[in-house]
Amino acid sequence: MSAYNFEDFEEFEDEEFEDDDYEEVEEDFEDEVAADGNRLVGARPRAVLEYVSTAIADNPDEVDVEMIEDRRGIVFELHVDPDDMGRIIGRRGRVANAIRTLVRTAARLDGTSATVDIVD
Repeated sequence: MSAYNFEDFEEFEDEEFEDDDYEEVEEDFEDEVAADGNRLVGARPRAVLEYVSTAIADNPDEVDVEMIEDRRGIVFELHVDPDDMGRIIGRRGRVANAIRTLVRTAARLDGTSATVDIVD
């Protein structure tokens, strides 16, 4: 939804509105709210994955995320520099599991499911 500036409405202060004008404004508002709901599928979990993995990696320029949609939901393939693979996976996979949990939670906020595959 876009933010409104009250200065834009000063020109309408002295005008009188009829009921039809209010209905038109309300319809415009509903259209704007409906348009705000159109988002890219997987945008939020992808942003979370990119942010966290670039923060962890020593070579953030080498981090690449590919998104694949299948019948199970969204699958993110995370490609990192071979030197950063240990940092991304962590001891006993704890960092990788934490990343997967964050991405899964972000996907649920968008109403979808997502998994993360760490690829060589």
